[in-house]
Amino acid sequence: MNREQHTPWCGRDHRCGLGEHRSPEIVIDIPGHARAVLVRVRTAAGREHAEVRVRVALAAGELAARRQLVGLLGDLREAVARAALTARPRPRRAGR
Repeated sequence: MNREQHTPWCGRDHRCGLGEHRSPEIVIDIPGHARAVLVRVRTAAGREHAEVRVRVALAAGELAARRQLVGLLGDLREAVARAALTARPRPRRAGR
Protein backbone atom coordinates (compact mmCIF):
# COMPACT_ATOMS: atom_id res chain seq x y z
CA MET A 1 0.00 0.00 0.00
CA ASN A 2 1.50 3.31 -0.96
CA ARG A 3 0.99 6.67 0.73
CA GLU A 4 -1.96 7.57 -1.52
CA GLN A 5 -3.90 4.40 -0.63
CA HIS A 6 -5.06 5.20 2.88
CA THR A 7 -7.15 2.81 4.97
CA PRO A 8 -10.63 3.99 6.06
CA TRP A 9 -9.32 4.49 9.63
CA CYS A 10 -6.06 6.21 8.66
CA GLY A 11 -5.30 9.66 10.08
CA ARG A 12 -4.30 10.84 6.57
CA ASP A 13 -1.77 13.35 7.85
CA HIS A 14 1.77 13.54 9.26
CA ARG A 15 1.18 10.21 11.08
CA CYS A 16 1.50 8.40 7.75
CA GLY A 17 5.05 7.95 6.69
CA LEU A 18 7.74 5.41 5.93
CA GLY A 19 5.11 3.18 4.37
CA GLU A 20 2.98 3.02 7.51
CA HIS A 21 -0.58 4.15 8.03
CA ARG A 22 -1.57 5.23 11.54
CA SER A 23 -4.95 6.02 13.02
CA PRO A 24 -5.66 9.03 15.18
CA GLU A 25 -4.95 8.32 18.85
CA ILE A 26 -7.70 6.88 21.01
CA VAL A 27 -7.08 8.21 24.53
CA ILE A 28 -8.41 7.00 27.85
CA ASP A 29 -7.48 9.56 30.48
CA ILE A 30 -8.11 9.44 34.22
CA PRO A 31 -6.56 12.78 35.24
CA GLY A 32 -3.89 12.43 37.88
CA HIS A 33 -4.08 8.62 37.85
CA ALA A 34 -3.67 6.97 34.46
CA ARG A 35 -3.62 7.46 30.72
CA ALA A 36 -3.71 4.95 27.88
CA VAL A 37 -3.24 5.72 24.20
CA LEU A 38 -4.10 3.27 21.42
CA VAL A 39 -3.10 3.65 17.76
CA ARG A 40 -3.92 1.26 14.94
CA VAL A 41 -0.99 0.74 12.57
CA ARG A 42 -0.66 -0.92 9.16
CA THR A 43 2.94 -1.52 8.15
CA ALA A 44 4.36 -1.24 4.64
CA ALA A 45 4.15 -5.06 4.48
CA GLY A 46 0.39 -4.89 5.15
CA ARG A 47 0.49 -6.30 8.70
CA GLU A 48 -1.80 -4.55 11.19
CA HIS A 49 -0.97 -3.89 14.83
CA ALA A 50 -2.34 -2.13 17.86
CA GLU A 51 0.23 0.13 19.50
CA VAL A 52 -0.61 0.84 23.14
CA ARG A 53 1.08 3.22 25.59
CA VAL A 54 0.06 3.21 29.25
CA ARG A 55 1.04 5.61 32.02
CA VAL A 56 -0.10 4.91 35.58
CA ALA A 57 0.66 7.00 38.68
CA LEU A 58 2.57 4.88 41.19
CA ALA A 59 2.18 4.93 44.96
CA ALA A 60 4.69 6.99 46.94
CA GLY A 61 5.98 4.00 48.91
CA GLU A 62 8.40 1.63 47.21
CA LEU A 63 6.66 -1.58 48.30
CA ALA A 64 3.23 -0.35 47.18
CA ALA A 65 4.67 0.88 43.86
CA ARG A 66 6.30 -2.52 43.24
CA ARG A 67 3.01 -4.26 43.98
CA GLN A 68 1.27 -1.97 41.49
CA LEU A 69 3.88 -2.80 38.86
CA VAL A 70 3.54 -6.54 39.43
CA GLY A 71 -0.25 -6.25 39.08
CA LEU A 72 0.04 -4.06 36.00
CA LEU A 73 2.46 -6.44 34.30
CA GLY A 74 0.19 -9.40 35.06
CA ASP A 75 -2.82 -7.57 33.64
CA LEU A 76 -0.88 -6.50 30.52
CA ARG A 77 0.39 -10.03 29.97
CA GLU A 78 -3.17 -11.36 30.17
CA ALA A 79 -4.50 -8.68 27.79
CA VAL A 80 -1.72 -9.27 25.24
CA ALA A 81 -2.15 -13.06 25.41
CA ARG A 82 -5.93 -12.73 24.99
CA ALA A 83 -5.51 -10.44 21.98
CA ALA A 84 -2.90 -12.73 20.42
CA LEU A 85 -5.13 -15.80 20.81
CA THR A 86 -8.09 -13.96 19.31
CA ALA A 87 -6.00 -13.01 16.27
CA ARG A 88 -4.98 -16.62 15.55
CA PRO A 89 -7.03 -18.42 12.93
CA ARG A 90 -9.10 -21.29 14.32
CA PRO A 91 -8.22 -24.77 13.09
CA ARG A 92 -10.73 -26.19 10.62
CA ARG A 93 -12.70 -29.22 11.73
CA ALA A 94 -12.73 -32.36 9.61
CA GLY A 95 -15.75 -32.54 7.30
CA ARG A 96 -16.21 -28.77 7.01
